[in-house]
Amino acid sequence: MIAYDCKIRVWYEHTDQMGIVHHSNYVCYYEAARSEFLRQLCGMSFAEVERRGIMMPILEVHSKYLRPARFDDLLTVRIVLDELPRVRLAFRYEIYNERNELLNTGSTVLGFIHCDSRRPCRCPEWFLELLAPHWTA
Repeated sequence: MIAYDCKIRVWYEHTDQMGIVHHSNYVCYYEAARSEFLRQLCGMSFAEVERRGIMMPILEVHSKYLRPARFDDLLTVRIVLDELPRVRLAFRYEIYNERNELLNTGSTVLGFIHCDSRRPCRCPEWFLELLAPHWTA
């Protein structure tokens, strides 16, 4: 398992007329956490993954809203990888406010495809090698 916490401040533009984070922004928070997970733990960006010939499209997104997040809240997006990827990469998310209240849970499943052919492929060995030093049983 690998877990990583990403901090995100809620901007005014993330909220709806009621001052609550619009539901569509949670998917953006998941994406920000994935990007920081890759950058901080693996030392590369998604752009570098693509330069190496691999794209990782989203195949599934699930989100459960438990409590509202509001303008100017500092959120902690915890991203968890429970299994090493093979053909798919599945992440879990938990979003907490500053009072450590659980606001949202979610998950995404990404696939691996070759950039040139757009055909599915297995997780590259070099990607698994980047994850290995952070893996805990």
